[in-house]
Amino acid sequence: MWPFSKQEKRIASSDPYLGEFLGARWQGRADIEKASGHAVAHRCISVISENLASVGLSVYRRTEDGGREKATDHPLYAVLHDQASPTLTAFEAREWLLSSALMYGNGFAKIERNGRSQVTGLTPLVAGSVTVEKLSSGRLRYKHAKSDGGTEVLLQDEVLHIRYRTKDGILGLSPIQIANAAFGLALAQQDQAGAAAENAFRPAGALIFPDKLGAGDRTVAGSKESVIAKFKERFIGQMKANEVIVLDGGAKFETFQFSAKDSEFLESRKLSNLDICRIWGVPPSVAGITDNSTYSNVEQESRALVTRCLAPWAKRVEMAMTIQLLSPEARKTLYVEHDLSALLRGDLVSRYNAYRVGREGGWLSADDIRGFENMSKIPGGETYVQPLNMGIVGANDNRSKVDDAA
Repeated sequence: MWPFSKQEKRIASSDPYLGEFLGARWQGRADIEKASGHAVAHRCISVISENLASVGLSVYRRTEDGGREKATDHPLYAVLHDQASPTLTAFEAREWLLSSALMYGNGFAKIERNGRSQVTGLTPLVAGSVTVEKLSSGRLRYKHAKSDGGTEVLLQDEVLHIRYRTKDGILGLSPIQIANAAFGLALAQQDQAGAAAENAFRPAGALIFPDKLGAGDRTVAGSKESVIAKFKERFIGQMKANEVIVLDGGAKFETFQFSAKDSEFLESRKLSNLDICRIWGVPPSVAGITDNSTYSNVEQESRALVTRCLAPWAKRVEMAMTIQLLSPEARKTLYVEHDLSALLRGDLVSRYNAYRVGREGGWLSADDIRGFENMSKIPGGETYVQPLNMGIVGANDNRSKVDDAA
């Protein structure tokens, strides 16, 4: 009771949704759906998901000679290569999973199995409809809220779960929520640009009257509120940019001249776009930002996209699929892997020069090269050649014979 103050109790939380619910002040919060609709963010998500979904993802079998071969006879091969579910192709399902992981930090798919516990289908689930619980046994349980209002309970072996960076090993973190401040600033700038465009980029101003206006709301004629309401109704908006303003009674209109250039607004938006590219590791030129692009660095950035961005995501997907879609016994001989070589292929001259080196070096045959170019085999194309000036050390050494003759 007074004068003693009530003890204040605070709870610390890093949950951005809880902060938004409790009315936290602006700290660059970003809604995932709205942030993913930003032009640069949408392009970054599309680049990663579409490129990885378009390259080959196959089940391989280790051979006795240390090589590998595609396990085309395994049911999982067709799921990853052709059709994931009755309504989705393999490309569409993989793109869905990757987009969910890039936006929400988690991609979920229900696993369909046959009588031998082999995977025969993958049905992606909406990320926001799945909750994850950790059981006392340490295993995970998934609750899926179906579109018909029911709830489906799935065990760990029944769900393919692809996570982005995780803190607890249960759920992944959304890149958009991790970089809240960067996305919040970019979206605020986008909204500000939209508001300026709605007003035809005309600066704000002030109506100056020589005499004091009367009091009252906008329904009272001659009051301050009614004058402002009529002015906005007549002259504010993109479709009213060329209206003629007629002011009487000694009134004047003075503008506030703060242009986008004066406030470095355009440059600030460019920096925000670059920040979004940095979040996903996508080179700017790949996302459509070509301000400082040249022919040489665009080619290098395309390779950097594969090595620095797509390769880690590919490994994340491969490990999740290998562990969750193959049994421990099957993993002794089978594994899942992307083929990123198609994304690293150079132009025609560069490829042919590389083929020539491999052919003359003896580790590529004509059929190997034709296979890379999607051509059929030719008679005798399976043979390997070796330069005449190369050989096994000591195999053709005639020095001892010369010494004996001497």
